[in-house]
Amino acid sequence: MGVRKQNTADTRKEANKSRYFAVLKNCPTSPRKMRLLADLVRGKDVYLALNILKFNPKEASGRLEKLLTSAIANYEAKTGERPEDSNLVVKEVFVDSGMQMKRLRTAPQGRANRIRKRSNHVTIVVDKKQEPKTK
Repeated sequence: MGVRKQNTADTRKEANKSRYFAVLKNCPTSPRKMRLLADLVRGKDVYLALNILKFNPKEASGRLEKLLTSAIANYEAKTGERPEDSNLVVKEVFVDSGMQMKRLRTAPQGRANRIRKRSNHVTIVVDKKQEPKTK
């Protein structure tokens, strides 16, 4: 690894020490379906977001709920504070496309149609609620 690449990796590693996040890779749900749930919880209080995900009927909500619980546990492990006392909010949620499994489905007259089984990568960042500055 080159020096410049090593320095970039070191600065990223230092920045991640003060961020509280959890990452889910290769989740077997299409990114479009997962983004619908991510939009529901973005910017909300973490316990409100957990309730939204718990009672949502979509299949991906269970995975997102588990990931949010992991992000809260990471916050607790890094800071040593209780999450109930620290007024946590879901700061960022982003869903990126993962790998696609390509399959073939038989079609009439000897043809074949391609089926793309999509997956995604989800990242949740939690942080303390920012107080609005008063003048």
